Amino acid sequence: MQPLIDNARTFGQRPEEFARLAEGQSPQVLFITCSDSRVVPALITGARPGELFELRTAGNIVPPYASQHPTGEAATIEYAVEVLGVRDVVVCGHSHCGAVGALVRGDDLTAVPAVRDWLVHATPRPSGAPEDPEVAEGVRSHVLTQLLRLRSYPCVERRLAEGRLALHGWYYEVHTGTVRTHRPQTDTFEIL
Repeated sequence: MQPLIDNARTFGQRPEEFARLAEGQSPQVLFITCSDSRVVPALITGARPGELFELRTAGNIVPPYASQHPTGEAATIEYAVEVLGVRDVVVCGHSHCGAVGALVRGDDLTAVPAVRDWLVHATPRPSGAPEDPEVAEGVRSHVLTQLLRLRSYPCVERRLAEGRLALHGWYYEVHTGTVRTHRPQTDTFEIL
């Protein structure tokens, strides 16, 4: 914790770098990814403050849209699309994902009921080899499922129909730093 505290103490000593951020934000991308500490969107993309609007959830899950009982995730997506007017949404899964690995392996999650109940939103259960520590196949199929779920959000559906929004599926390899993108034409994940 101490290195983090030390950096926080010196971080605000460059006010000229941050003054423009007080004027508002206009990110072009909503980046939906896992809350895993090894996945750092700004590091992966090189984004500066104000360039990415982030949504981080266990397993980069996009829950079903429900207007009667909105979730924080749905509110974040709606705000990014309707208010901020992002032009692109990236759903980024990653290798060695604990959430997707638990689903692929069918782990017993009774000791963590909130996690178990949250992972229900990942349906259908991702495919893949349970013995694969990277869970690459499972994560990639999971990313595609979340992109499909995202399309069912009214604001996303409308912006896609208007041609004012694009969706992207990414797979980040924690162990190499490589980023792959889904190519719908070939249904493959290729290196960016």
